[in-house]
Amino acid sequence: MNKKIGVLLPFKDQFTKSKAGSASIWIKDFNKNSKYKKQILIFGNTHDQDDLISKENYINLHVKNLSIGGKNTFYVNEFLKHYKKNNFGLIEIHNRPSYIHQILKNNINAKLVLIFHNNPLNLGGSETLDERQILLDRCEKLIFVSNWVKEKFFEKFEKKNHPKCEIIYPSINRLKKFPKKSNVISFVGKLNRSKGFHIFGKAIIKILNKYKNWKAIVVGDEPREKYNFVHKNLEYKGWISHDKTLKLYDLTSISVVPSSWEEPFGRTAIEAASRGCATIISKRGGLIETVPNTIFLTQLNDKELYKKIEFLIRNKKIRKNMQINSYKNISHELNLNTKKIDDYRSQLLDKKYFFINKKRKLKIFHISNFGNWLFNRLYFISIAKKLSNGFIRSGHDVLDLSDRDIVRYNRLFPDMNGFQYLNKQIVETAKNYNPDLILLGHSYNIYKESFETIKSFNKNVVIAQWFEDHLADTGPDYLTNREKLFKYKDYVKSNFITTHPSALKFLKNKKNFFYLPIPVDKNIEKLNIYENDHSISDLFFSMSHGVNRGKLKRNKRDDRTFFIDNLIEKNPNIIFDIYGYKKREPIWSEDFYHSINLSKMGLNLSRGKPIKYATSNRISSLIGNGLLTFIDKKTKLDNFLNDDEVIFYNNINDLSEKLNYFKKNDVLRKKYAKKGKEKYFMYFDSTIVSDYIISKSFDIDIKKPLDWM
Repeated sequence: MNKKIGVLLPFKDQFTKSKAGSASIWIKDFNKNSKYKKQILIFGNTHDQDDLISKENYINLHVKNLSIGGKNTFYVNEFLKHYKKNNFGLIEIHNRPSYIHQILKNNINAKLVLIFHNNPLNLGGSETLDERQILLDRCEKLIFVSNWVKEKFFEKFEKKNHPKCEIIYPSINRLKKFPKKSNVISFVGKLNRSKGFHIFGKAIIKILNKYKNWKAIVVGDEPREKYNFVHKNLEYKGWISHDKTLKLYDLTSISVVPSSWEEPFGRTAIEAASRGCATIISKRGGLIETVPNTIFLTQLNDKELYKKIEFLIRNKKIRKNMQINSYKNISHELNLNTKKIDDYRSQLLDKKYFFINKKRKLKIFHISNFGNWLFNRLYFISIAKKLSNGFIRSGHDVLDLSDRDIVRYNRLFPDMNGFQYLNKQIVETAKNYNPDLILLGHSYNIYKESFETIKSFNKNVVIAQWFEDHLADTGPDYLTNREKLFKYKDYVKSNFITTHPSALKFLKNKKNFFYLPIPVDKNIEKLNIYENDHSISDLFFSMSHGVNRGKLKRNKRDDRTFFIDNLIEKNPNIIFDIYGYKKREPIWSEDFYHSINLSKMGLNLSRGKPIKYATSNRISSLIGNGLLTFIDKKTKLDNFLNDDEVIFYNNINDLSEKLNYFKKNDVLRKKYAKKGKEKYFMYFDSTIVSDYIISKSFDIDIKKPLDWM
């Protein structure tokens, strides 16, 4: 993927030293120390080219002489021309959701990030619930400058959070040395009622009349509102550069931010505090999130403000303590938040949602049942195949060996079960291939002596295993599965299991046991069923394993059939398509894909009582192919899958109610199914899961772990 980043400012934001808006200052601060600064191109429409913050990576789009209604459209189209030239891997839009909607109408491959600097409900393109839902669906990341802004975005949403959303505060670094203070009171901002200048003006005149050795400095302007506050010790600077404003704070003892409107954040407050000012602020919007050591205005009037300023003037010790604490305890530190931004950029540009430090490319000997003797019937659900694909995509060399196929093809006298031939082949292959990792997947026919032999000529080889079968003590084949899991405990370093280790009581030492989600693979889970309008059935379910072992047997009954019987009885209006049930045989391969492609919804129902994260191959086949999937809430998979991505049910009555609801609501069903597929690939792509196996097997650092890790 192209690692270039395109950053688009709001049309009116001036990327200049003296008139920079909140977005321009954000970009200036965070890009200065970013590891991506050489890959970033900033686009805007700045009038004064001599006063630019940066000329090196800034491109002016020169949008002039157009009607008001056409300016933004033309502006974005001009930016898209540059996109075609540069093919950005990532596009960051500042404070203009409407630009996102316009960009989405064009065929682009870049990932989109939207940074909100203001109340989303007051911005074109995010005013309505539907508009904000589109932004959630189509953007890779939504950044908010405060929790207050984020809460506004999620107004009227049932769920007030989303993994794509993050708060990154405007930030600043602390000065190396505490500045020398003077008897100065400062006000920075537009000189209007919204910013509370009318309150400040009345209060400050009284203060300056009483305290002759104090001075007030005002930075800002407002041509639409005029106030006539005049005093010999009151100085108006107009608009000055951001750097000069910061130097003013170095002199300031008391900074006042008495905003009456809901501030999205309140940058002036944090800048003043970081420079050692004692701050007085109102409790409006995001202002309360700026400074930990401050004085709040309980009432927004000049009398209250006068009292607070006078209190700080008269109480020098308290004022000094506030100044020192503000200086020492910056709540939003620039270097830390720059790293957050670079992390999400890396995440999106690398197409990865977690990162490991890969020291080298590995040789991996993967021993599992690849199902050749079944004519590749298991291809579409093969964890082994998906994991090998993941290793290869990460650049590792992989040698697959299908152990059960070898055993089946070599059952000859005197080796009647084929085990001797299998072990000879494993040892000889390991000797010739010299792997870094031997990965076992449900391989139980290997002699312990074979591991000893391999270790004798390859002392550094790491052995790991993955295990899919149910391990809960309430589940099927519990004792057998437990025995298989521990068979090679003296040789296996890392164990990856499809039930969360914390839920297994028999695991006294969980140190070398890790959760393994069922992966999806882009070359296998290729369907987008949510796009279909030709469904025949409402709910698909297939019982393919368990007591049936791939084929129905007489007098054998899977305990799940009782649940299915009851579900069918309760829902006469639902059209079911169920396999491995009653006299209907299990379904495999292309037939499986054909059937799910003709259904609206799918059910993930595993054998045994559901416990934390326990699931089966079915889940990746259903969710990964874009089928709205229903999952028992007791699996606790809602820890990382949201209820607008998959549907969690509490019991059979709850399941019935939700099935009927989504049968009637096609638009919502398709939307949730699409989001479910996107989330599942985001978290459980075969490359991510394979990388995770390597990280745990070789003790490699995980820089950005996901929720399930």
